[in-house]
Amino acid sequence: MSSPDVTMGPEEAEAPVDAETLLMYRIERPVCDEDFFRTELHRKEKSTNLRQRLAQRFRCSSGKAKAALFTFLPILTWLPSYPVKEYLFSDVVSGLSTGVVQLPQGLAYAMLAAVPPVYGLYSSFYPVLLYTFFGTSRHISVGTFAVISLMIGGVAVREAPDNMFLVFPANGSNMSAVLDVEKRDARRVQVAVVLTTLVGIIQFVLGLLRFGFVAIYLTEPLVRGFTTAAAVHVVVSQLKYLLGVKTQRFSGPLAVIYSVKAVFYDIKSTNVTTLILGLSCLIFLYGIKDLNERFKKKLPIPIPGEIIVVMVSTGVSFGLSLSNDYKVDVVGKIPTGLLPPAAPMFSLLPNLITDSFAVAIVGFSMGISLAKIFALKHGYSVDGNQELIALGICNFISSFFQTFAITCSMSRSLVQESTGGKTQIAGLLASLVVLLVVVAIGFVFQPLPQTALAAIIMVNLLGMFKQFRDIPTLWRTSKIELAIWLVAFVASVLLGLDYGLLVAITFGILTVIYRTQSAKSAVLGHVSGTGLYCDVDEYEEAAEYEGIKIFHSNSSIYFANSDLYVNALKEKTGVTPEDLQAARKAQKKLQDKVNGNYKSLLKKSAKHKEPGENNEILSQSHFEEEQRNGQLGDRHSETDSEEAAVHFIVLDWSSASFIDSVGAKAIKQVIKEYAAVDVTVVIAGCSRSLLSELDSLQFFNETVTPEMVFPTVHDAVLRCQHSKPRPSAATNQ
Repeated sequence: MSSPDVTMGPEEAEAPVDAETLLMYRIERPVCDEDFFRTELHRKEKSTNLRQRLAQRFRCSSGKAKAALFTFLPILTWLPSYPVKEYLFSDVVSGLSTGVVQLPQGLAYAMLAAVPPVYGLYSSFYPVLLYTFFGTSRHISVGTFAVISLMIGGVAVREAPDNMFLVFPANGSNMSAVLDVEKRDARRVQVAVVLTTLVGIIQFVLGLLRFGFVAIYLTEPLVRGFTTAAAVHVVVSQLKYLLGVKTQRFSGPLAVIYSVKAVFYDIKSTNVTTLILGLSCLIFLYGIKDLNERFKKKLPIPIPGEIIVVMVSTGVSFGLSLSNDYKVDVVGKIPTGLLPPAAPMFSLLPNLITDSFAVAIVGFSMGISLAKIFALKHGYSVDGNQELIALGICNFISSFFQTFAITCSMSRSLVQESTGGKTQIAGLLASLVVLLVVVAIGFVFQPLPQTALAAIIMVNLLGMFKQFRDIPTLWRTSKIELAIWLVAFVASVLLGLDYGLLVAITFGILTVIYRTQSAKSAVLGHVSGTGLYCDVDEYEEAAEYEGIKIFHSNSSIYFANSDLYVNALKEKTGVTPEDLQAARKAQKKLQDKVNGNYKSLLKKSAKHKEPGENNEILSQSHFEEEQRNGQLGDRHSETDSEEAAVHFIVLDWSSASFIDSVGAKAIKQVIKEYAAVDVTVVIAGCSRSLLSELDSLQFFNETVTPEMVFPTVHDAVLRCQHSKPRPSAATNQ
């Protein structure tokens, strides 16, 4: 077989190349089929020996060792060439600004995690320090985050509810039981720490197994619907702190409804001082946030509204003795210094496995999505698998120092990037700011009112509530993505964040199955003067070839849609083997009947013929008369003439990415059915990977041969045009 010739016309060679010049695509080559690839083209030899492949995989070299070290410690790739004069000042300013924001958020999000505030400071130091060495993003700010903290708090409250720590009077008097807050908080810290340890192990193992792709199942509409629901949970959980009422903390399905009901049931006991202080902080923070947004291009650094609120409200609380005189709830004791490392209580592990997977996946998804945004903006790349490893190390090691699970924070990351941060040196400095507070001046924040922290949390969630704007946009662009958003939101609000996430992921996977089962199919026609084939129902220039139907479906063929594919093929092409078979049987039966009548006429004419009369002429006239009388009829003539005109069907598999054994059997059966009615089915546009799957499935045999598979639709059409259709069984009779 000769090699292809690519030619360029003289007018192309001489024509000037400008905007008006049309590029011409001209190629002359023989029509190719799969048999050509298997006999004429030679594959490169590849080792199939398992031992050799393993040896190649695990072969050690200095280059591999260096690459592995740089992958595991990304800081080594940029720190040696760190431009001190260009980057250091920006990183210092960014680090101090981020640390100032990280400090109040650490205290606030500890409330969401149902642990004492100081543990939020621990979680804002150790993980941030570790991420500097292991993370691949240079701009995100890891640490405490509202959604993750709330998920941890739900687990902590479930495993250590208040009623477990009620102390009843020893003398059996009628005095009510007293809640042992210290024991309860200690138990919740243990639950949060063990959960964090397990989250770290899961993330680290998934990273080693190269499971960074799991984030693709958390699509953007799903994540945005889920985080919006989380924002609802967070706001509801902070209402009691804003109002100063004492209510139980709920977790599990319908926790939002129970929490709102409890707050309104006890709303008469609202602490007016707490409410006034909280609303003042809310209004001030909202105004500062609006100013930062309006004048972000003019301000060298954002106004640190959160630290201002913390400092002012702490001073007011201390000066006016709000805790003692007005019963305002405050942060309370903040121990100075760091805790020594301690082993988590692993006996709690069995009850936390499901929750840890949810926290691990959500934490990674939030981190990698924001990391990719900043990487794209600043022109570098992040490694999803290494991010999993980094978060796993941060959570696992930090958990031995009494921290709870962390991930990337959207608000702090925007502060770190907008204030000029260039590398994770900014994150390192932010962690040192938190360390300074923990070891030196943590006691200063003991009078800090909890209502001020509630205000900080609520204002930081404004960006998440703006995600409700996605609904009209998705309504116009994609109803399926809108359904994913709404299911993720409603399920997460009503069922809780853990079950809601599971429902949302399941629904997202079901939409993929739905899309493959409702694939768009079409009959293609050739656009004259090109090698292109388009939908004949959509383009006027697309015309079908006589006797050839080209069927296209934009899905793969597997167990879930193989029957739908076959039904669409028969419906779109209008060629149904069953109808053709029935029509031919009816025609043959009618033909036999006519032949029987013809013979009886001959016998009758032989008995009653008159001298000189021609038997042949007589019988023929009777035959024509019966035809005119409708005995032959045309019940099947229209269907038979329309369908029998098609001799070839081309299956365009250019959109198919895989096929399974069920799909392969369905296609082989279709080919066999069409062959029985003299219609040849060929396949076009099949990828090499799909052909390898067909070989594995033993698709080819004596009936279905590689000569029936073509690299392009045009190859298949040319072969069909130059192949004579097999004679019909009906015409041979």
